[in-house]
Amino acid sequence: MNTTNQTDSTGLKTETADLGGGCFWCMEAVFERLPGVVSVTSGYAGGHAENPTYQQVCTETTGHAEVTEIVFDPTKISYNQLLDVFWQAHDPTTLNRQGADVGTSYRSIILYRNEKQKLEAEKSKLEAQKNFRNPIVTEIVPLKKFYPAEDYHQEYYDNNPNAGYCQIVIAPKLEKLEREKVIQETPQTAK
Repeated sequence: MNTTNQTDSTGLKTETADLGGGCFWCMEAVFERLPGVVSVTSGYAGGHAENPTYQQVCTETTGHAEVTEIVFDPTKISYNQLLDVFWQAHDPTTLNRQGADVGTSYRSIILYRNEKQKLEAEKSKLEAQKNFRNPIVTEIVPLKKFYPAEDYHQEYYDNNPNAGYCQIVIAPKLEKLEREKVIQETPQTAK
């Protein structure tokens, strides 16, 4: 089983969450704006192909979803708080789709690293269901392996704020979450 606790070179004890809610560019932009998040990496998980590329994942034959690996300081933000943001940052009631992004690679998924995360995710899903009319279809499955996406996908929104997808999809999502005080305006992750 994958471990969730790490200690970095400064002695900071961190934990890791792996969440997919559609396009990883969107999810990365959301989670890097949370106090206590140390880093967010866009990547692929939940499938069977080893070392998948973006082009392979887009074929919908690898089984992988676009996900974010979120390293966080549990003394500043909890796994449950990350899950609370996760439910608000996408529509977990649409199967294999977020907006115009369609396919299993855009499915809503929580990949747990240990039994504690599994139980917290299941409890959080039940609680979140109260806020949705339609059933939540989010998968909760064990993380087998996380594969970081290609470099050009990392910090995509921050590096390409004027790109069409960023202006039409990501920026409005961030503005909504900022207005609702779910996230902060500027990224919190260490660069």
